[in-house]
Amino acid sequence: MYHRVAAFRGLLFTRRALAPSTRLFSSSRPTFLNSLDTLSDDEEMFRDSVRRFAKDVVAPKVREMDENEMMDPTIIKGLFEQGLMGIEIPSELGGAESSFTSAVLTIEELAKIDPSVSVMCDVHNTLVNTVVRKYGTKEQREKYLPLLAQSKRSELLVVQLGSFCLSEAASGSDAFALQTRAKKEGNNWIINGSKMWITNSYEADIFLIFANIDPSKGYKGITCFLATRDMGIQISKKEEKLGIRASSTCTLNFDDLKVPEENVIGGEGKGYKIAIEILNEATSSGRIGIAAQMVGLAQGAFDKAVPYTYQRHQFGQPVGTFQGMAFSIAQAATDLEAARLLTYNAARRRDEGKSFTKEAAMAKYYASVVAQKVSGQAIEWAGGVGFTRETGIEKFWRDSKIGAIYEGTSNIQLQTIAKFIQKEYS
Repeated sequence: MYHRVAAFRGLLFTRRALAPSTRLFSSSRPTFLNSLDTLSDDEEMFRDSVRRFAKDVVAPKVREMDENEMMDPTIIKGLFEQGLMGIEIPSELGGAESSFTSAVLTIEELAKIDPSVSVMCDVHNTLVNTVVRKYGTKEQREKYLPLLAQSKRSELLVVQLGSFCLSEAASGSDAFALQTRAKKEGNNWIINGSKMWITNSYEADIFLIFANIDPSKGYKGITCFLATRDMGIQISKKEEKLGIRASSTCTLNFDDLKVPEENVIGGEGKGYKIAIEILNEATSSGRIGIAAQMVGLAQGAFDKAVPYTYQRHQFGQPVGTFQGMAFSIAQAATDLEAARLLTYNAARRRDEGKSFTKEAAMAKYYASVVAQKVSGQAIEWAGGVGFTRETGIEKFWRDSKIGAIYEGTSNIQLQTIAKFIQKEYS
């Protein structure tokens, strides 16, 4: 006891002896940091605007689009008119010039109603716009970003949906094993090859195509080209999918596709640098976007199923009040909140210019797990009704499976996380 008292007296003596500038504890009022879900005025405006658009415009068309496996053109037009397709693009080029977190909120809100519409908006904003905005020349930015950002220029309606063309039959998780080739002829590049699993490609007008200009250099020969549909891009197959059916996923063929040399993005032979940064850095933005899609999807299923559990009575009480179901709902709500906060944290780190690759992988991995789990449970909570198409709950479950596959499989996310842990601790 004596030693503890003596030590405490010694600490007090030391503190009194310190100059005011070196005091151990500050007497000023503490600075409180905002919670992760605290939004700026612009972000709240974005979220509320998207929420209204999703409920009023998208919701009435969800089932029809899913069953027809086709995106309604008025939805694409509406996304542009609402300013949701150029969220980070500078205002002078027609964009909203808002935060990446605004894009994440947009993707989440759309996914609560229809994950197909959500992923279309996600790929356009976080992949296509990011590449052109970050790596395009001044001339390229001024020419293409206004088309990617807005639907009205002067009196003419212009819709320019973007598509990111990297994956091939032999290059999925191994993104740099691509076989598409480009050869220089005069002032043009001639591209030959094919791409698979390309989102937005059926409706898109602007395509970012990754091809190898010098296979002897391996992945260092990869170059990014901006092509437009009218150059002769061929849609050879539109996939029939388990989920996100209204979102187009196609195989593209390039047979002597002629692309002007001024449409090279980031310089010749530097596409690999863009691809690496897109996949490991900027594509981490895409992974955050998919995390937001999965969070919104899970929330949408939750919002449809939980009220029903309090409306349906069995044995004299709402089924949602039975302990087994109540605990299941409580666990799902907790998982949802955890996934959302992981996603928001990754988004905030990107906005703040901090590293976010690991956090993006964590958010994408966990949100995809939660989405499958919660959407599956939501069907069970609603019983037989949940199994029918009428409620739309089963669609969320079908849509959830893709979360573990695109923008890097779950194993790729875990591998990314593991590498950061190994680097930190080994």
